[in-house]
Amino acid sequence: MPVTKEEYGHTANNQRVEQYTLSNVNGLVAKIINYGAAITELWIPDKNGKIDDVALGWPDIKGYESNSPYFGVIVGRVANRIANGQFSLGGVAYQLEINNGPNHIHGGVSSFSHRVWDGRINGNGVSFSCTSPDGENSYPGEVTITINYQLTNDNKVIMSYAAKTTKATPINLTNHSYFNLGGHDSGSVLDHIVEIDSDKYTPMDMETSIPTGEISCVDNTVFDLRSPTRLEDKINDVPGLGYDHNFCVKSSERPCATVTHKESGRKMKVYTTKPGIQFYTANYLNDSTIGKHEAVYPKHSALCLESQFYPNSVNQPNFPSCILHPGDTYKHETTYAFSWN
Repeated sequence: MPVTKEEYGHTANNQRVEQYTLSNVNGLVAKIINYGAAITELWIPDKNGKIDDVALGWPDIKGYESNSPYFGVIVGRVANRIANGQFSLGGVAYQLEINNGPNHIHGGVSSFSHRVWDGRINGNGVSFSCTSPDGENSYPGEVTITINYQLTNDNKVIMSYAAKTTKATPINLTNHSYFNLGGHDSGSVLDHIVEIDSDKYTPMDMETSIPTGEISCVDNTVFDLRSPTRLEDKINDVPGLGYDHNFCVKSSERPCATVTHKESGRKMKVYTTKPGIQFYTANYLNDSTIGKHEAVYPKHSALCLESQFYPNSVNQPNFPSCILHPGDTYKHETTYAFSWN
C-alpha cells in the first residue's frame, strides 16, 4: 500500500516535522516522524481482529523534543553507555558529554534522537538521512547516516542502517522503541512471555551499569531466558530495578528474541545482524510519565529489545569492535516480525 506523508508539527525553533504512514494488506500500520526518525505508532491486529497501538510514545512533537526515555527514536552515534564518557582512538583521547550518572549514553543530549532528519518515501518504506559534522558532541569524523524503514505484507518492520565516516570513529546505531503487545496504554508487561536465544550475556557493575568486560554463561542465572519465561516469574530476582542487560546474539538467521502476549495472541520475533541485544524492561518509567492519549506509562509498562554492539565496546578489546574506518561502510539490519493467533 502506498506510503503517505503529512505534517506532524513544528519544533521549538520552527522546523517542520513530517509524519510518514506505512501500512500493509493485513491491517498493520506504522507511523514514523523525521524528528529522531522515531516510530510514533505501531498498530497490530490481535487474535480477534482488534487493532491496537503497541508502541509507547508522546502525543506531540514537544514530547519528542524532551523525550528522556527515548521513545521510538534512533540513538547514536553510540547507543548505550560509554564509561566516564571516555575512549582513545589512534592515540587520541576523547572526552564525551556525561549525561547518565558517570557515563555518556545514546550519543549525548543533542544526539541523533533530537534532530530533524531528511526524509523521503522509498517504495513501500521511508528513508531518513543526516550528516553529523566532525567533532559533533566531541566524536571524531564527519559521518553520514541513512536509515530505511520498511513494512512488508508478511508483517515485518525492517530497519536497515548504513553509515560512512571521514575519520575512524565509534558507531553503534539502534532504534529505541518501547513495546507493549497488549497495547501502549494497557499497563504492565509482566504478563508477557519472553524468550532470548542467548547462551551468554555481559555482566555489569551495578553502580555504573557498565559491563565488567566478562562474557558469562547464562546457566543457572536469571539471565537464562532460553525457554519461554513469564516476566513476573523472574523480574523480582534480577539485580537492580529489572532487566537492562546485553545478551550475546547467536545467529542472524533465527530470532534472537521472541515476545508473546497470550491474551491478545500477539507475538513479536526479533532478528538482527548485530552481535548484541539489550533487553530493557522500562525500569525508569513511572506514574508521572504521561504519553499518547493521556495514557500513564508506569514502571515495567513496556519492554525494549535494542540491537547493538555491546555496551562500552569502544573500551573493551575483547568485545566486537564498533569502530568504523574511512572507506568502510557500517551496515546492519534489524527486523521485528509480528503475528497474532
